[in-house]
Amino acid sequence: MALRTHNCGELNKNHIDQTVKLSGWVNSIRTHGQIIFIDLRDRFGKTQIILNSDELIKIGKTLSNEDVVFIEGKVSSRSKDLINPDLETGEIEVLVKKMIVLSNAEPLPMSIQDRDASSEEHRLKYRYLELRNNDLQKNIIIRHNTAQTVRNFLSDNKFLEIETPVLMKSTPEGARDYLVPSRVHNGRFYALPQSPQMYKQLFMISGLDRYFQIVKCFRDEDLRSDRQPEFTQIDLEMSFVDEKDVRLIVEKLLTKVFKEVINIELKEFPILSYHDAIEKYGTDKPDLRFGITIEDFKTFSNKSGFKAFSDCESVRIISVPNSEFFSRKIIDELDSYAQSLGAKGLAWFKVNNNEFSGGISKFFDSNLTKEIIDNLKLEDNSICFMIGDKLNTSLQVLGKIRSKVGDLLELKDNSIFSPVWIVDFPLFSWNEETKRYDSVNHPFTAPKDSDLGDVTSNPSEVISKGYDIVINGYEVAGGSIRIHDHSLQKDIFKIMDLSDKEISEKFGFFIDALKYGTPPHGGIAFGLDRLVMLLAGVSNIRDVIAFPKTTSASALMEEAPNLVSEEQLDELGIKILDDEKNV
Repeated sequence: MALRTHNCGELNKNHIDQTVKLSGWVNSIRTHGQIIFIDLRDRFGKTQIILNSDELIKIGKTLSNEDVVFIEGKVSSRSKDLINPDLETGEIEVLVKKMIVLSNAEPLPMSIQDRDASSEEHRLKYRYLELRNNDLQKNIIIRHNTAQTVRNFLSDNKFLEIETPVLMKSTPEGARDYLVPSRVHNGRFYALPQSPQMYKQLFMISGLDRYFQIVKCFRDEDLRSDRQPEFTQIDLEMSFVDEKDVRLIVEKLLTKVFKEVINIELKEFPILSYHDAIEKYGTDKPDLRFGITIEDFKTFSNKSGFKAFSDCESVRIISVPNSEFFSRKIIDELDSYAQSLGAKGLAWFKVNNNEFSGGISKFFDSNLTKEIIDNLKLEDNSICFMIGDKLNTSLQVLGKIRSKVGDLLELKDNSIFSPVWIVDFPLFSWNEETKRYDSVNHPFTAPKDSDLGDVTSNPSEVISKGYDIVINGYEVAGGSIRIHDHSLQKDIFKIMDLSDKEISEKFGFFIDALKYGTPPHGGIAFGLDRLVMLLAGVSNIRDVIAFPKTTSASALMEEAPNLVSEEQLDELGIKILDDEKNV
């Protein structure tokens, strides 16, 4: 028996008088005298069906929400006053002639339609039920459409989709590896890939020219709303390219994705250096949907009577509109927030009628006030927030205050998408804890040609050929032009304090590969989950992943991670130490 001729979202007035078969879930039941109205649901939509015979009403009275039923009936037009314009099927209903209950649903442990009625932990435990929610299904569809658009675009641009190994060698790439013990090679471990970085570079050495893959990656790191222990990358690499070539293909790809998936035109991709991004926005992931920028205030604070700033290395300021919104309560909350981020405090004053008021306004005389207003172009009805501290602290904290103010004033319009390229990153950062240089991107990133002479002699001043694409404050993709010279690659590892032995053990095969004719190459990796999160207009990547982990990396539905048997451990040569012995 065919269980359906149509889905629950496609019937319309063109199907009137046709006999159809539908199957789906009972979404709602309404009884009116001797007639029962049921909204039948599948992932394509809802159709109103009507039970109006004694036999069918008897069945209908036994039904509960989420029961799965099959019906056969005739499509009928709704009267004009009962048309539902919010439904694709709102002009019709189906008069049921036959109904079969395919599956009964027990009382649900959670509400499917009202996600806020249950805690996230409870919803994740019953994720298979939560995935019946219409919003989540839309997100999954957006994810599918995004992946298909990416595949089609890259295939049309001569990229080859090639799979890379999941069981690989553990190499230092920043985050902790997830390790997999080997039964065959007792006492040895594979690692799950943090990215296919070396493999995709090896493809370029192999002469495959253009590679891409939509691939799972794994990082054992602390989680947050836009990070998961297992995540999906859109990974691509190209031979014989420079930074502009990679950026151009990415811009074309993103333009295609946003147009085809959510019908949004991306028109501009401005470029901002890492230095300017930090100076203007306090972050290398700036949200450009609103225009508040950080300015240097040290010259003016030095002229003021506010001595708390006099010994500060840096004093920075932002000017925010709508000063009347900022009550003393809100200002105090922002001050507490700034202190929680490491600042000593958040200074402020308001600007009205070309005068300062409130906060530290009394420390600025009229001449200095006019000088500040003229130079910083401060507008009436604005409030200024200042941080005095070390340079990094003042910029980073004020950058977070800027973002918080954007939320408070609802300046972040989710219908607007503002991409920006961040370029010219430092190649290295100094790690005070380990007293050595770390790679800002990863150790395979090439330095600027103009800085090649400073790589070993002055590594802290070297600029990389790295680039990130940021949209609405989220890093959507990051990449670089790679090192294609084996001696330079070895020098980079040495600067990062790896010994010759460590280089040989961890990267020997890769260094050798670079010796056999390596083309200049570069690429980029998108966070697919994060990109879909933006396309779907949600703020948590767990809403765009079918079966996500919690912030403690737990899978509540299947209760993973979990214990394994002694027999399995013995096969792998692993012994679990007693936590109580602290060993």
